[in-house]
Amino acid sequence: MAIMQSNTATEAAQIPTGDQSGHRFALVALTSLFFMWGFITCLNDILIPYLKGIFELNYAQAMLVQFCFFGAYFLVSLPAGALVSKIGYQKGIVTGLSISVVGCLLFIPAERMEVYALFLGALFILASGITILQVSANPYVTALGDERTAPSRLTLTQGFNSLGTTIAPQFGALLILPAAGVAAGAASAAVIEVPYLILASALAILAIVFAFLNLPAIVSSATSESVSNTEAASAWSYRHLVLGAIAIFVYVGAEVSIGSFLVNFIAEDSIAGLEESEAAFYISLYWGGAMVGRFAGALIMRFISAGKVLAICSIGSCVLLLITVTGSGYLAMWAVLAVGLCNSIMFPTIFSLALAKLGPSTSQGSGILCLAIVGGAIVPLLQGLLADQIGIQLAFVLPIFCYLYILYYGLSGHRTDKRA
Repeated sequence: MAIMQSNTATEAAQIPTGDQSGHRFALVALTSLFFMWGFITCLNDILIPYLKGIFELNYAQAMLVQFCFFGAYFLVSLPAGALVSKIGYQKGIVTGLSISVVGCLLFIPAERMEVYALFLGALFILASGITILQVSANPYVTALGDERTAPSRLTLTQGFNSLGTTIAPQFGALLILPAAGVAAGAASAAVIEVPYLILASALAILAIVFAFLNLPAIVSSATSESVSNTEAASAWSYRHLVLGAIAIFVYVGAEVSIGSFLVNFIAEDSIAGLEESEAAFYISLYWGGAMVGRFAGALIMRFISAGKVLAICSIGSCVLLLITVTGSGYLAMWAVLAVGLCNSIMFPTIFSLALAKLGPSTSQGSGILCLAIVGGAIVPLLQGLLADQIGIQLAFVLPIFCYLYILYYGLSGHRTDKRA
């Protein structure tokens, strides 16, 4: 990616402040994207027990769903950042939506041929489109106003992302798990086509809408921080961005890993002993907690620094996961579900803190952060390997280490007064 330089000042990505109604309209339009990719991502939590049942997979093999889905972020994020820098944020959104439509439609041949590898390929393409959406939409939201309130603004839109993740398990539990007869061990894969056709249609409509929307354009404006004539303003040179990328990696890994194991964990006899189709309901509570916390966090972070809120939520996650690992029955079940509330503000807060003061490197920084979302591919796979070896409950110790790092980032790692 080309590296921009400035002889006098760092130029920050912003939207002209003259048309506040245009800003509000753009923010409303963008929330639909956050909803959709949250919905699609969380639907994987239903796909995992479904595919595990029909293909008779172990935990590690089932986690290949998340490995392929979030692996797309690793391979596509940096090219997506370059693409968005070239064609602009709005066209990037349309491109991402169009690729996501193709990914959804590929579930049809995968379902009819009943080949696990084809499901994984369709997930990869679908996630590639969502990656471009993330690279386009997240920095766009941070640019829609004062940089100081960017964490609050992005947290608000992420609340609608969580609305999608809250609804998706009910959608999947209604259309996928009962029809597939996972709990009964049925070996049919003939229930995927309708849900993903619905998603393809919705994404296609959004692509058309965003192609014709008149959204305010991001422009560059000077800020007071000067950059040396000889120093390249590469996002990699910012310490808080690099540490933030690690925080995104472990956060997404922990959040996705917990959600991926919830159905099977709650179905354990020592926990709640529910059928998988019934246990799917509780995934909505996990993601619903994140939704409630994000709407509340958008208000709280107008009065309390984002770093402090991030640290407090990290401590809460660690305590709840210790109860999950050492407890049993409904105590362990409710503890792990409550982690969703602590998760709520983490992604948008880390993302905003990591992008702070990047100037013209904002799109490159966004690409790096989305690259780090590959944690959602790695951590669940590692937890799957642990679950196969030591059991599903003890395997929840892995996310604790992830949240300990996020605690460090909230306390000091996010500071922008040092360079890497």
